[in-house]
Amino acid sequence: MRQKGTLMDVVMLVRMQTRLANSPKPLRIALIGDCVALPIIIGYIGFSYRVFRGKTIELDYA
Repeated sequence: MRQKGTLMDVVMLVRMQTRLANSPKPLRIALIGDCVALPIIIGYIGFSYRVFRGKTIELDYA
């Protein structure tokens, strides 16, 4: 009877994931997603900085 989770199963799973990660189509989709998401994130950070600039005070807990 074969045991679950043997070392060979782990090695085969890692090899399969490596092949999938190197496939051009998923990498292209990830690149497109990154090109869309990063400007949105950077723009939101800049917008929130501009909105809250000068509206904070230094906290004094002592």
